[in-house]
Amino acid sequence: MPVPRARQITLSAAERRRLKQLAYSHTAPYQQVIRVRIVLDAAHGYSNAKISRRRKVTVDTVRLWRGRFAGEGMKGLADRPRSGRPPKFTPVQIAEIKALACQLPAETGVPLSRWSCPDLAAETVARGIAPAISASTVRRILATDAIKPWQYQSWIFIRDPDFAAKAGRVLNLYARIWDGAALDDDEYVISADEKTSIQARCRCHPTLPPGKSRMMRVNHDYKRGGALAYLAAYDVHRAHVMGRCSPKTGIVPFTELVDQVMTAEPYASAKRVFWIVDNGSSHRGKAAADRLATRYPNAVMVHTPVHGSWINQIEIFFSIVQRKVVSPNDFTSLDQVEDRLIAFERRYNETARPFRWKFTPADLEDLLARIERHEQKEFDSQQHDHCEQQPDVLDVAA
Repeated sequence: MPVPRARQITLSAAERRRLKQLAYSHTAPYQQVIRVRIVLDAAHGYSNAKISRRRKVTVDTVRLWRGRFAGEGMKGLADRPRSGRPPKFTPVQIAEIKALACQLPAETGVPLSRWSCPDLAAETVARGIAPAISASTVRRILATDAIKPWQYQSWIFIRDPDFAAKAGRVLNLYARIWDGAALDDDEYVISADEKTSIQARCRCHPTLPPGKSRMMRVNHDYKRGGALAYLAAYDVHRAHVMGRCSPKTGIVPFTELVDQVMTAEPYASAKRVFWIVDNGSSHRGKAAADRLATRYPNAVMVHTPVHGSWINQIEIFFSIVQRKVVSPNDFTSLDQVEDRLIAFERRYNETARPFRWKFTPADLEDLLARIERHEQKEFDSQQHDHCEQQPDVLDVAA
């Protein structure tokens, strides 16, 4: 019986260049590198036996990849599609596992607040959905639909009936508009609030700086050194912060912050200064607005809606303070906390630029419209469920 001749390999300049790049690649899969080197050796005229000795593979392996390249080119060096291991769980079982993950554990009689993959695996076996299943398999099943029951996100209803009007006033002030007219150059917008309960935690062992292959180390044990409040006013368009520290919050500390701002230029001689505040007890309601207007006739207090503090830009600055100044908390005394806050305030004002506020009145309208559609959908669903639960009048009469 005649021995089959080895397939002849002839490479173009482009193919040779591509194959050489793969042959000496440090990132390509090792199997692909071996296949490419077999093809290059074959193009040099080496026999299958010699290539087998050079690449330390069997002659059958050389014959396989040499023949595939001769017949299909570069595509022939890829693996053929494989059926893989047969599925261990049926589509019905997978659907039941996903349905279980989409239920609150308490509603199923399980005393948990949320599911974890080990809990779901144990519950799957307990319910007889599958005789056995691992937590990693449950995680892979849920990953196909991006279901993560161990995560949660909080939300809150809009309870303020004048939410749209109040939020619209604030957003218009950010765009330098009040009552439909543009603000003058001598009119300013201030965003103010308090950051409460900033503690002085003196660590029992000093914090160690980062080093080679080592992150900063903060001792877990600490002694409490008290707490203070940081009151700040942020000029929205000038990106300038004015703040002070106080042992506690209240009307008097907030009034001191107002005095600090309104007695300084350019606010003392300004035509109008708009103060955007939330509904905290220090500046809540019409009484606070009247108190401010009586003390400074050129000051106008503008309240955010209830549960609408997220549209107050001072909260962005407070988040910066939390990340860059307060955390990790390691202060020997409240005086050190105050000095650090005031020093950071000066440092921030040297390079600060206005926040790129992107939430516009048009975005507010879209948000409220989506909420309205969602509430209507929920209402229709409840009405439908209620009608299904009511007995048919004709059936009762019969």
